[in-house]
Amino acid sequence: MESVGRGWSGAVELSVTVDGSPMRALAYPAIVGTPEPGDTVLLNTTAVAMGLGTGGYALVVALPDRLPPDPPVVEGPGHMVKARYAPQQVTVLGVDEQDSPHHAVLASDASLDGMPVVVADLHSALPAILAGVRASRPDARVAYVMTDGGALPLWFSRTVATLRSSDLLVGTVTVGQAFGGDLEAVTLHTGLLAARHVLAADVAIVAQGPGNLGTGTPWGFSGVAVGEAVNAVSVLGGRAVGSLRISSGDARERHRGVSHHSLTAYGRVALAPADLPVPMPLPTELAQRVRDQLAELPDRHRVIDVPLDGLDEALRALPVKLSSMGRGLDEDRVYFDAAAVAGRHAAAHL
Repeated sequence: MESVGRGWSGAVELSVTVDGSPMRALAYPAIVGTPEPGDTVLLNTTAVAMGLGTGGYALVVALPDRLPPDPPVVEGPGHMVKARYAPQQVTVLGVDEQDSPHHAVLASDASLDGMPVVVADLHSALPAILAGVRASRPDARVAYVMTDGGALPLWFSRTVATLRSSDLLVGTVTVGQAFGGDLEAVTLHTGLLAARHVLAADVAIVAQGPGNLGTGTPWGFSGVAVGEAVNAVSVLGGRAVGSLRISSGDARERHRGVSHHSLTAYGRVALAPADLPVPMPLPTELAQRVRDQLAELPDRHRVIDVPLDGLDEALRALPVKLSSMGRGLDEDRVYFDAAAVAGRHAAAHL
């Protein structure tokens, strides 16, 4: 390893040399220890070899010459294993397990008490949704519930680290196999309840971590979980707000206008109703296409026009860079507008 670069909550960038060539790497100190210049590092270079954009780091598996000390063998809180049966599985204290101080509330017949929950396909929608909430309700307590469809360690997200350190998020919950949040939960259901009753959130945002997976098939994409999230919100007595994935900049036909991801998740997977905010005005070349696409959704959903007034300033004031599929705010404006109006609509129900 040549040098240690920038770090953020839970992660640190490294400059390493592999077969004489420089390479960017990422380490999670809680798992592998704290790297130092000159360390030998054992790397997983899959993402680099594949040329991945979001996840294009070599990942540090171990510092073989300077392993972290073994954890003490004690009986203590924390029996929830995540990334189960992978070599780097982690043991955490689940907010819903018996040793948790919050077990009683999660074991009760608690509900979301009508809390608005914004669900989104892509991690990149998170800051734009948050901008929309806070543009209308700057005092709102917003929690992020990260599912396991993308990155498993929340530590991978610089966006979340910045939003958290800027006090724009009151806390994070990682659910399923995802880990690294302020709270850990077994399922999306207990994660949502923890956001409401432990973090005292007014609004929750549910999205996968960075690095979604899609195959160009009707059902083979990680964002199908958006529909399942709508169902969970309904079962728990919350108000589901769908952040529509709308694009004018994506060259792929299946993602033009309203993405087939949104149409499938809300149209065929979500069996409970959701509010589906649409930014107004839409770009002229997209307006009719979006209307036609949304008209095909089941009538249990509520398609709602939401004005964009003031949201440009809110989006540009965020402390993080807006980017989705390599496109920024000015390259695919409608994508971020759609996420922002979802946040604005959620705030209207506080």
